[in-house]
Amino acid sequence: HVQLVESGGGLVQAGGSLRLSCTISGDSYVTYAMAWFRQTPAKEREFVAARSWTFGTTNYADSVKGRFTISRHNAGNTVYLEITNLHPADAGVYYCDLERFGIAGMTWAAYDYWGQGTLVTVSS
Repeated sequence: HVQLVESGGGLVQAGGSLRLSCTISGDSYVTYAMAWFRQTPAKEREFVAARSWTFGTTNYADSVKGRFTISRHNAGNTVYLEITNLHPADAGVYYCDLERFGIAGMTWAAYDYWGQGTLVTVSS
């Protein structure tokens, strides 16, 4: 029914930038919440950012605030995570998660759908 696909990851030098994309297929949404999480084998899955296009709220983890921006392409089904000034600690598999009712929680369990993730590797 609903499928999310993350893309845009890769190997980036510390201090560099990249843009991750999350495309939604199987349904068309105008109002929803989208979150980004990241995970490495050595770390607990971490909340990164979330935006609700239902309630107009945005929330960022303290570790990424000012460097990461979540946005959407017009009113379509593509959400971006724009990353600047990458730190080695930003490395990991990034997942986008969708919540149908626009509740932009900070826990994985709050969301309804997610993709396979895209790997971000940071070199230094």
